[in-house]
Amino acid sequence: MDQVKKVTTPLTKEKIAHLKAGDSVLLTGVIYTGRDAAHKNLVNALKEGKELPVDLKDQIIYYVGPTPAKPGQVIGSCGPTTSGRMDAYAPALIGLGLRGMIGKGPRNEKVIAAMKEHGAVYFAAIGGAGALIARSVKKAEIVAYPELGPEAIYRLEVEDFPCIVAIDSEGNNLYESY
Repeated sequence: MDQVKKVTTPLTKEKIAHLKAGDSVLLTGVIYTGRDAAHKNLVNALKEGKELPVDLKDQIIYYVGPTPAKPGQVIGSCGPTTSGRMDAYAPALIGLGLRGMIGKGPRNEKVIAAMKEHGAVYFAAIGGAGALIARSVKKAEIVAYPELGPEAIYRLEVEDFPCIVAIDSEGNNLYESY
């Protein structure tokens, strides 16, 4: 079995160049959350010429809407949502320097083309493992769109967040390989 790769954010083109489809990864550092409503708000802000509430350069967005934290917890269950729901918005954000995305399920050709052009990677997190994934979250705070509730953009500090490189920056795609 291949060795697990430990990666610290922020991501850079140099860091992702070493990540290949199929690699098991443990992420440590800051990642942001966002689902379709937040993505729509971000892309609309871009279209209106407004500054985004979060600088996405060399960052990762995790497609998740966490459940409320129970007493003594940092965050509730936070399993990945289906990534295809963000495909209409992802190329624009990748063009701004978004370097990584975490979700589940395949991505469309426009997203993969943007990943190859700008240098980005797509990680898959295990669906149904939201409670386990939550253990890797050490701090969580809402940084944008609080009116969206669990779909607000959170800034998460994670340690050894488990995921797999599903599509690397060269376009190698586990969803097509297996």
